[in-house]
Amino acid sequence: QVQLVESGGGLVQAGGSLRLSCAASGNIFSINAMGWYRQAPGNQRELVAIVTRGGNRNYADSVRGRFTISRDNAKNTVYLQMNSLKIEDTAVYYCSAEGIYNCSPNGCVRDDYWGQGTQVTVSS
Repeated sequence: QVQLVESGGGLVQAGGSLRLSCAASGNIFSINAMGWYRQAPGNQRELVAIVTRGGNRNYADSVRGRFTISRDNAKNTVYLQMNSLKIEDTAVYYCSAEGIYNCSPNGCVRDDYWGQGTQVTVSS
């Protein structure tokens, strides 16, 4: 089995910063893309940022220039540095990891795993 454990959410004033972390563990062969998504009440889950194993990054227009995604391949961990936070950044943030997992003599499985979510609340 594979688990993704997130940390770093909380309450911060507008203009402040937070750093989210997400560590993957378990039967992992290789992780390709790791990303952060968020979902605010009444809204659909949306992509915030994503980074490939090779370091290619993509950001939502709403966070580009304020958020930075990074990863440590050796630790199977992805980070999201969030600066200049705005009230509209308030949401539950989820990490994801797409890769190859659960290898056995029968082979491996390509799959996506998700973290449990961490609340980020930005106040005025």
